[in-house]
Amino acid sequence: MPTNPAQPNPSTGPATPPQDKRTFTPPNLLTLEDTGLSVLWLQDLALKIMYFQGYLSGFKIAESMALPFTGLVDQILDTLKREKFVEVKSSQVGLGEGAYQYAITSAGIARAREALDRSQYAGPAPVTLQAYNDSVNKQAQTRLTVTSRAIRQTLSHLVLSEKTYARIGPAINSGTSIFLYGPPGNGKTSVARAIGNMMLRESMYIPFAIYVDGQVVKLYDSVNHQLAPEESSNTSSTGALRTNPRRDPRWIRIRRPFIVVGGELTLAGLDLVFDDTNKFYEAPFQVKANGGILLIDDFGRQLVRPRDLLNRWIVPLENRTDFLTLHTGRKIEVPFDVLVVFSTNLPPKDLVDEAFLRRLRHKIEISDPTYEEYREIFSRVAKSKGVVYNDQGLAYLLQEWYIKRNRKLRASHPRDLCDQILDVSRFMGIEPEMSRELLDRAAEAYFVEL
Repeated sequence: MPTNPAQPNPSTGPATPPQDKRTFTPPNLLTLEDTGLSVLWLQDLALKIMYFQGYLSGFKIAESMALPFTGLVDQILDTLKREKFVEVKSSQVGLGEGAYQYAITSAGIARAREALDRSQYAGPAPVTLQAYNDSVNKQAQTRLTVTSRAIRQTLSHLVLSEKTYARIGPAINSGTSIFLYGPPGNGKTSVARAIGNMMLRESMYIPFAIYVDGQVVKLYDSVNHQLAPEESSNTSSTGALRTNPRRDPRWIRIRRPFIVVGGELTLAGLDLVFDDTNKFYEAPFQVKANGGILLIDDFGRQLVRPRDLLNRWIVPLENRTDFLTLHTGRKIEVPFDVLVVFSTNLPPKDLVDEAFLRRLRHKIEISDPTYEEYREIFSRVAKSKGVVYNDQGLAYLLQEWYIKRNRKLRASHPRDLCDQILDVSRFMGIEPEMSRELLDRAAEAYFVEL
């Protein structure tokens, strides 16, 4: 059981030795045709960026579009200049055309507004849906494979039974689905977060956005995606662009995703979310989590019925493919390379039927700690928080506040009781220790008879 169910330590030991088996790297961009996008669409994107940002250098426009200037953005700007949609306002001798300052003309403003009526997306150029699907399928082959030793190192900050250790490893290696259940306060979320932190040691490539039939689906999420350094040595996170200037900059390297959703999850959040004002899409949680983990915490406490939520997962879990719907009614197919972790405090029989449980590959019960496990947790927590530990005090606590009152042990209790002892001892101006007086005061303030 966990010593601190709130947050695991991400710096615990490694999983399997790092092996760079990735079979996908962003391709080189040599021509506008290599982007897979219409030249007219790219021109509109450049005009929208200039419409919003005003005077920009050629290099800045290229950076905003996430495209190389030489051979791509310079051609776009040349065409826009010839057609009188942009004009050069100033130039710096010797720095090349990329340093020229460009401004949008009145004709360009009119065209930009027409483009904005269709979509107000004005960010990095997207990649095609096929390119994205190929990248997910290729990178799915390089998932982390954990061993017993790796699991013990990763979960060393938790106190778990041998039975639980033996189940977690195969569940992670499956890369499919895990159902964590058991009483509250025993660390289901901590176990899931520890698995997520282990996944974060690996990296993958994702695009900023995806292009589908003239529509843009924004994928990169600065809140849920953590940038990883590029592989080139002695460079910054953008060093790969200097080492290989033709590498497609529409792709960014991130840590494998670990996305957590809770009671706020709805069925609408599992499909493409269309912004009626800005007129582009936001990718749903499971697409943002592709290549990593999606933790559905407090499962059963969402605003939608658990059965409806589970039915949404049946096809993706079985076929490893998901179908999303555009507001035009067209359905698109995307890979479902996600380890889905359901975590619940509610009895499984109240949430799911036998048919769905069969589809969940691994079911792991995180049960109450034994007395010996509880002692180990209390000892670790007390040491970390500066509370003087002794077995006599723990024996008194167990007898008076658990056994006599028929109260169940929970892995989170030692942490919370130690916090109570610290609060009381500071108020009384005495040393925090496991004396009978402090234990009674802590327990009286913490436990409530239900």
